[in-house]
Amino acid sequence: MQRILILNGPNLNLLGKREPDLYGSMALDDLVKEWQDIGEKNNTEVICMQSNVEGELINAIQQHGFEAKAIIFNPGGYTHTSVAIRDAIAAITSPVYEVHISHPESREEFRKNSLVREVCAGAVSGMGVKAYEMILRHLLNAE
Repeated sequence: MQRILILNGPNLNLLGKREPDLYGSMALDDLVKEWQDIGEKNNTEVICMQSNVEGELINAIQQHGFEAKAIIFNPGGYTHTSVAIRDAIAAITSPVYEVHISHPESREEFRKNSLVREVCAGAVSGMGVKAYEMILRHLLNAE
């Protein structure tokens, strides 16, 4: 069975509580169930992880980055600051798709630069939490 990792960085555990006008009202646990249901219907194991800790995100990338069909990754604030996460993505063979619920380029100046984008296979932002599902369904249909 193929696997897809959906990896979420700092503060995404607060989905549904944190700035719902910007990030939506669905809790991360509810989204995880939806993503895993989609995977199950498509004979794909969808592994979901979230961490506020940079090293744990790097460990997950390294752990899954050579066998997963793909990684869908919202690095949160680390998007703009972590060379270490960028290097971890560059070191693996699984394609990584950067996802953001909001559109960072339309927000504060410091959010406009993504250190990870150039080592990712693609990116979707500004589509709300549906961006995850869009990428997931694309990967499942791209056989």
